[in-house]
Amino acid sequence: MNPSLRGALPLLAIAAIPSSVTLAAGGAASGASAPSPAIATVPGMPPVVDPRNLYSETLGPEHLSAAVKDDLARVYVPNLRGNSVSVVDPATMKVVDTFKVGRSPQHVVPSWDLRTLWAANNAERGSDGSLTPIDPRTGKPGKAVPVDDPYNLYFTPDGKSAVVVAEARHRLDFRDPHTMAMQYQIDAPHCHGINHADFSIDGRIAYFTCEFDGTIAKIDLVNRKVEGYLTLKMPKERLKDRAVPPGSPASEICTSRKGMPQDIRFSPDGRKLYVADMEADGVHIVDAATFTETGFLTTGVAAHGLYPSRDGTKLYIANRGSHKIHGPRNGPGSVTVMDFATEKIVANWKVPGGGSPDMGNVTADGKYLWLSGRYDDVVYRFDTATGDVHSIPVGQEPHGLTVWPQPGRYSLGHTGNLR
Repeated sequence: MNPSLRGALPLLAIAAIPSSVTLAAGGAASGASAPSPAIATVPGMPPVVDPRNLYSETLGPEHLSAAVKDDLARVYVPNLRGNSVSVVDPATMKVVDTFKVGRSPQHVVPSWDLRTLWAANNAERGSDGSLTPIDPRTGKPGKAVPVDDPYNLYFTPDGKSAVVVAEARHRLDFRDPHTMAMQYQIDAPHCHGINHADFSIDGRIAYFTCEFDGTIAKIDLVNRKVEGYLTLKMPKERLKDRAVPPGSPASEICTSRKGMPQDIRFSPDGRKLYVADMEADGVHIVDAATFTETGFLTTGVAAHGLYPSRDGTKLYIANRGSHKIHGPRNGPGSVTVMDFATEKIVANWKVPGGGSPDMGNVTADGKYLWLSGRYDDVVYRFDTATGDVHSIPVGQEPHGLTVWPQPGRYSLGHTGNLR
């Protein structure tokens, strides 16, 4: 970490490391200013530079890897209903290219080595799923690779495997990260709608949300098995609101009596998990060591995407604005800003005229948060200092966009979970 930047950061409280984390031998010298003990990671995973902040290597442009130095500054937007990717130049705020990919592209995902962006085309309700590689140096797609049901895509912390989230199959497919040849599989039979994930600070455990069960699955990556499930608590005040009106089509309501967890992200110190819940209208707080829910924070209608600020002090929460699977235009979508240290809401940014902020990421300099407008066929650029919003029309039903390049040494996947 840049020493001058480290000094500028608010000091995060050094609390107990999760029980799943093993401390390396030797420890730290005594004294109030002594560094935290090193964390023993899985073999092949890059070391944890600052145990107090697992986002320490993604703090700004000075942390851009040499691997991305020739990459174009672009925002890649998968259009779920358009079977295409829109490419936005953030300097001109215009769409500069649109190209076809496979059916139902859900997310654009940076590879572990930062050299490829993969469009995950899961071919909803079909068997012709694929992954389309995009060269970030040129912004152009390559030949698609046939892959079964790639709703989402992650990478193991050691970089040895791509993790294809086969949502409809209730399964994780571990594949070669370059060729996508199958290595092995982990079945999660009690995780309907297996979806988004984050990884423990030591790389041993992955936590996946189960969208249609209202649960989280804890996956032991070392022993390659599901270690357990956690049922998230639906706030009592939400239950009455979510009752299905008589005669309502079931397809129009996500669920009525349980949560619908979406994105999941770790606190900077690796002790807590924050889980966006589209039905509960907020974020569950989970203790990673005990795998128990410890709190809930109401944010906005249909909480969906989670993105840490570049300085590691705040969490941006995208509230999609509708509990319906295919929501209306101009809904009450918003972005809630939570302070990590206090777990208090410090800002709430509404989309003028309504909208549907969904998934995306923060720019390398931290000045802007880009999100897809899922139901409004636009993308939003939020100013992280003021909350001001700029919209750009794209294709049909934009979903998991990625901002590129992003700072960090390696990618864990999704729309850019870098460390």
